[in-house]
Amino acid sequence: MFSLIKALWRWFTRPSAILGQGLLLFFGLIAGIIFWGGFNTAMEATNTLEFCISCHEMRDTVYVEYQQSIHYSNPSGVRAVCSDCHVPHAWVPKLIRKFQASSELWHKLVGTVDTPEKFEAHRLEMATRVWATMKATDSRECRNCHSFATMDFTHQRQRSREKMEPVALGMPSPDGTTCIDCHTGIAHKLPLVERDD
Repeated sequence: MFSLIKALWRWFTRPSAILGQGLLLFFGLIAGIIFWGGFNTAMEATNTLEFCISCHEMRDTVYVEYQQSIHYSNPSGVRAVCSDCHVPHAWVPKLIRKFQASSELWHKLVGTVDTPEKFEAHRLEMATRVWATMKATDSRECRNCHSFATMDFTHQRQRSREKMEPVALGMPSPDGTTCIDCHTGIAHKLPLVERDD
């Protein structure tokens, strides 16, 4: 086995006497384009709603909750899907998020949240992780769809207007809040939190 690997390595690293370097470069370029296209296609395929709810853990829990939310059905007819809120749109942050999501495959394999009871037991932990990420990025994913420039503050409740209008005018939030601080539970059921009596 070792001699086969050694022979393949020697063949791979030996200069070509048959093909010109330009032809090798051309084939390498074509192979790179095919790889890049396949990689990008796979990344986009994992951003679809169908992919996200292909696991029963998502389909039977958070997808059901999402269907009752303003992000699923609303007067404007604009629907945000899972990746709109949970995956950055910019390429490098998207790639980082996809690598982080690979840990979710491990939890799928070991059955961490494969029953409704297990899902509920881990809901607070999972929600807290998502909220912390959104807080750290100043709710970047919210801002992919929602723009202060297009908000009509006259149609907002007074408390909402008081929080958002100054930020829209370029002033930092006085208490450091961002979208997710006020809008937890906008698409999913809030986790149960034990209270002190």
